[in-house]
Amino acid sequence: MQSVFLDFATISRDDIGVETLNEALPDLQYFPTTESTELHQRVRNAEIVLTNKIRINRETIAAAPKLKLICLAATGTNNVDLEAAHEHGVAVCNIVAYCTDAVVQHVFALIMSLNQHLREYQSLLQQGAWKGSPQFCLLDYPIRELAGSTLGIVGYGELGQGVAKAAEAFGMNVLVARRPGDHVDNRPATATGPARLPLERMLPDIDILSLHCPLTPATNKLIGTPELKLMPGHALLINTARGALIDEEALLHALNNNLIGGAGIDVLSEEPPVNGNVLLDADLPNLIVTPHVAWATREARQRAIDEMAANISDFLGGGRRNCVV
Repeated sequence: MQSVFLDFATISRDDIGVETLNEALPDLQYFPTTESTELHQRVRNAEIVLTNKIRINRETIAAAPKLKLICLAATGTNNVDLEAAHEHGVAVCNIVAYCTDAVVQHVFALIMSLNQHLREYQSLLQQGAWKGSPQFCLLDYPIRELAGSTLGIVGYGELGQGVAKAAEAFGMNVLVARRPGDHVDNRPATATGPARLPLERMLPDIDILSLHCPLTPATNKLIGTPELKLMPGHALLINTARGALIDEEALLHALNNNLIGGAGIDVLSEEPPVNGNVLLDADLPNLIVTPHVAWATREARQRAIDEMAANISDFLGGGRRNCVV
């Protein structure tokens, strides 16, 4: 069965095993990257296409008449035209719960770095401030304890729940926002866990806001100037989900004008940011930007490969494991 992995370099630097994939698809072709000019040629005769972030639109699907399955190396499906896939009888499957531990630890790495003012204190040391201090410590930047603080979460799926569990271990209170557009609590009557609050009601009460929802028309620029103004002046904003959930210009304005305490951003509205980005251009001690690596521990990337292989094997056996179309 002819199959292609279009952007294998997005998931491996020759540091993970592909035995499970090769067993499921012995003839799988691996391409480190695929340019837009190469895409249609590479999928033309493929029955199964594997990809992480290559955009598979209606024209691409139409250019692959033998295509039966698009297998994603990610949970998000916004890079695939799902309507076109359905119309052409092409199944689409994603992977879930493969990078929870990785994302949770990155979220708290950002929180800790900002809360402890690690960059600012490191800068003071480089300037010789500690060497010249009249006392044994520096107290230039006040540090808050996480215990007793409140974490607000937008998106309470696998990742949001993982972050909530870690927050509770720190002694934090957890609030969860309703899904955008919903006007009632989303939980089933028998569900446990935090009640869902309207976002605008939750924001004034949080010390940290962490985003874990998918990018949809309802969540595009979910956090903009009105929302940032509702947050306390010391609050931190953490985004490891999708860059376009935040109005980046509004965030920069909020940071420059001390409307919030800081931001830890792992995702941007355009990736890679070939046209630049206002957050990359900013030189602010209370802004940390990382290059979409929250998910990218070696263990998580290995699980991603193995989950893709399991999806493909199930599909070839007539199953629908993790199929969203």
